[in-house]
Amino acid sequence: MFMYSAIAVYAMAFLATAAEWVVDARRARRAAVPAGVAAGTGAEAGGVATLVRPAPAPGGEYQVERWGRIGVSLTVLAFLLHLAAVACRGFSAQRMPWGNMYEFSTGGGLAVTGVYLFLLARYKVRWLGLFVLPLVLGTLLLAVTVLYVDSGELLPALKSYWLAVHVTAAVISSGLFTIGAVASVLYLLRSRHDARVAAGAAPGGFWGRLPDAARLDKLAYRVHAVVFPLWTFAIVAGAVWAEAAWGRYWGWDPKEVWSFVTWVVYAAYLHARATVGWKERAAVIALVGYGTFLFNYFGVNILFSGLHSYSGL
Repeated sequence: MFMYSAIAVYAMAFLATAAEWVVDARRARRAAVPAGVAAGTGAEAGGVATLVRPAPAPGGEYQVERWGRIGVSLTVLAFLLHLAAVACRGFSAQRMPWGNMYEFSTGGGLAVTGVYLFLLARYKVRWLGLFVLPLVLGTLLLAVTVLYVDSGELLPALKSYWLAVHVTAAVISSGLFTIGAVASVLYLLRSRHDARVAAGAAPGGFWGRLPDAARLDKLAYRVHAVVFPLWTFAIVAGAVWAEAAWGRYWGWDPKEVWSFVTWVVYAAYLHARATVGWKERAAVIALVGYGTFLFNYFGVNILFSGLHSYSGL
């Protein structure tokens, strides 16, 4: 019940966030009028009407702010319901709820929302909700319709406190990786928009309403700089757990291999971004890294067999 309630509230939060963007876009279009018309002369400068943005209509900014606050409030409520659902799953299974793909997906979705709300409180990134909420909503819908399994016992080798250490670090990393990937995609789209404007295209539009490209790049870099050591810790903790459970630190299991591949790609991203000074190319590398992370989760768990494979999802 908590999970389905969270899904419903996430959907309402997304609709409210989308309404904020729509209302703000309409307000901007009404405010942007030909300069000659605004002055009441109908004149054009050099044969081309120049656009100006006069003071917005009374109440316009209030409507935008109201929808934005509604979206944030609903997101916080959905997060609390989501947290309650994950906690209930843990109480039902009498363990940390990270034992199968359903549980990891719901935990990963919770981490994505948690990271978004943290960044919202610290950096005022409410605009990010329009792109984050659909991902969380889609993840939960996939979890409850395709990946769901009843709570149950773990394999004997997995009954360890390392489950809380290793997998919790991986779950939090999944949230940070997702936010970093979203920021990287938006940075690339904003950069393309700026290039078109520099080439003579009209400014504005949907992508023009995003923060400037430098801010998006900085956000993506900060998130990846935080998640990389956490992912490193998750791999090291997994190796220690493997030695305790299976008698070896590293066995080239498919999950271990692709975890290391993800680590290498993100290491290349940080090197390219911080040392070489790449920005757009570094963003592409970050997206490749996120692709390897997703394959590590879905592809390895479903297509390959190994010690990390989730039986019955």
